[in-house]
Amino acid sequence: MPTLKSIIKKLSILIVILTVLSFWSQQFDTEFDGYPWEESSLANGPCNVSNIKLHGEIATYLVSSDEDTVSSESLVLAIQTAEKDDSVKAILLEIDSLGGYPVAGEEVANALKSAKKPTVAVIRQTGDSAAYWAATGTDRIFASSLSDVGGMGVTMSYLDNTKKNEKDGLTYNGLSAGKFKDTGNPDKILTEEEKQLLQRDLDLLHEKFISAVVTNRNLEIEKVRTLADGSTMLGDAALANGLIDQIGGIYEAREYLKGIIGEEAMVCRE
Repeated sequence: MPTLKSIIKKLSILIVILTVLSFWSQQFDTEFDGYPWEESSLANGPCNVSNIKLHGEIATYLVSSDEDTVSSESLVLAIQTAEKDDSVKAILLEIDSLGGYPVAGEEVANALKSAKKPTVAVIRQTGDSAAYWAATGTDRIFASSLSDVGGMGVTMSYLDNTKKNEKDGLTYNGLSAGKFKDTGNPDKILTEEEKQLLQRDLDLLHEKFISAVVTNRNLEIEKVRTLADGSTMLGDAALANGLIDQIGGIYEAREYLKGIIGEEAMVCRE
């Protein structure tokens, strides 16, 4: 039968083993937890690159706590905050988004263009439409050769409920002041005149998008207009067409920023 002394000895050994395992577990989490932008300020010194994430659909503001939507007002605030923080030497916009609303994309792009500190965008899986518009405001865009990039187009498509309503015995009673006030209401048929009206605005938005890319990326307008058919392309094609500057991800972005700021680029953990 084990003595009290032997039991205490075994417990002491177990405690030491658990302590060692806990220590190495923490080290592993610090050094290898996800992508290397999640730097530990304790292990690697204070971070100096602000990591701003454009994940999910981009809108000007949020009406709910939808995790799949990000607001341009929060992104612009983050950019402005980074600009005022003396410990921040550069700004990194991390993108994984199919796009969203044009004003939101424009607002983020303009805030990045106004920044005095170096800015880079890293497109991970997807940087399309309004999200790509936002990326064009940075000094340099990185993307994987597998990334989906571009999508320079505008849509206002929607479902027409009129046939379903007819089947269900529902009648739409249009009451409005102003000839085009209820244009786009899914419970009424869109007239040809209304289609022309909406197409007019879509074409204007499209030209604004093209103009922004031309200006921000220093590209020829006819080339951008040819590319702006609403389609997307993989990273290699995006590089060949001037939509991005370099194939790469966070590692390459850090090396680029290191050369710009003259010190190790340590991307902040949120």
